[in-house]
Amino acid sequence: MSDNMFSRGLYGQLRQQAAADWQHYVNHPFLQQLAQGTLPESAFRLYLTQDYLFLIHFARAYALLVSKFRTLPEMRAATASLNAIVAELPLHVGYCTQWGISESQMRNEQEAPETLNYTRYVLDIGQSGDALDLLAALLPCVAGYAEIGLGLLHNPATVTEGNPYRSWIANYGDENYLASVQRAIDLLETVGVQRGAQSRLPELSTIFTTATRLESAFWQMGLNASLSNVV
Repeated sequence: MSDNMFSRGLYGQLRQQAAADWQHYVNHPFLQQLAQGTLPESAFRLYLTQDYLFLIHFARAYALLVSKFRTLPEMRAATASLNAIVAELPLHVGYCTQWGISESQMRNEQEAPETLNYTRYVLDIGQSGDALDLLAALLPCVAGYAEIGLGLLHNPATVTEGNPYRSWIANYGDENYLASVQRAIDLLETVGVQRGAQSRLPELSTIFTTATRLESAFWQMGLNASLSNVV
């Protein structure tokens, strides 16, 4: 997937309309410090723990998405994304053990307000809206991480030698992850055509931009933890 894939179609429109909020998300100070290898470990450890809890609710949101479709091709596409998240959880757990965080620790951790705000917003959109609304809420995370991963990998300013976050960066620029993102974007485009996305653009843009802001708040949560010495 090339960078220009992020600027095409309905996804590209929603991303463009998120404007400064999108740029703040994909260039957040959390990510800049991560790219330099200077991000405090306390910030990253909190992020990892909350991301585990986040992924559980994200899987629930994709299960809800499956239930909103009526055709097998759409159901298969949404199920593939659900399966990818469920498969990611053991990988996430394995990665966290390298940072001294066990699954039981993460499972028993309280959800941060930022995690609650984001996941419940997405689930509320899924309950109150249709499949297109829910996809608009899901894509800032799914495709945004791909844009972030590719951006950091190809940025000459990114430190690779001795960077403790190097494998995290590589994970989101991985070809398998990028292929799953392309499928998610394709599903958004297909559903958008079927369900009149252009006539609903203001509402879809509000959903997409709100989810984008909640993503930025998730990064900021980690930085706030480092400032207050919360591990």
